[in-house]
Amino acid sequence: MFNEFASQKRERRADQQRVQERDDRVQQARRDLYARLNTTARAYRVAARDAVRAAERGEAIESAVLDAAKEAWADEYSQAQMALTKDVLEVASTLNRALGVGYTVAKRLPSGPSPEVAYSRANTWFSGPLSDGVYLLRVTLRHGLGVEVKPDFERSRMRGLTVLDTAWKSLERQLDSEQTQASRSA
Repeated sequence: MFNEFASQKRERRADQQRVQERDDRVQQARRDLYARLNTTARAYRVAARDAVRAAERGEAIESAVLDAAKEAWADEYSQAQMALTKDVLEVASTLNRALGVGYTVAKRLPSGPSPEVAYSRANTWFSGPLSDGVYLLRVTLRHGLGVEVKPDFERSRMRGLTVLDTAWKSLERQLDSEQTQASRSA
């Protein structure tokens, strides 16, 4: 009887340990995914910002660097879509669109109403709304991991998400309008 009780107790402990190990592996996989997503978002933003600065100085844009950063982000984002929680996915999806608009801004330089306006708009985009969007992703990822939990997080996340969503849509409309005007005058 005592041996049977001791054996059952060892089995329960072993089961609990297996569950804990599985949970630890799942949490580590999530941390790894979140870290890669954050890293590629930052790298994509920096590559586009650097392309803008190079174009502004009259240097050739290193398209390969920008395109590699875009592809790295796209790969991580597509994998993350299958694993992210709804609130994290919402931020990542909005940031994905904002990064795409940023890519268009960088690739079209120095086109636009005037080169000065185009460079100013690009610099403002990469240091303002897009930078804030990458920060929002990082904060959301940290919150999702339980690293940085703030009581008003959801309100802040929604506010940041709304600002980023409005900004990328506005910039996209502006770029589309300029493209249409350029096509008509060509």
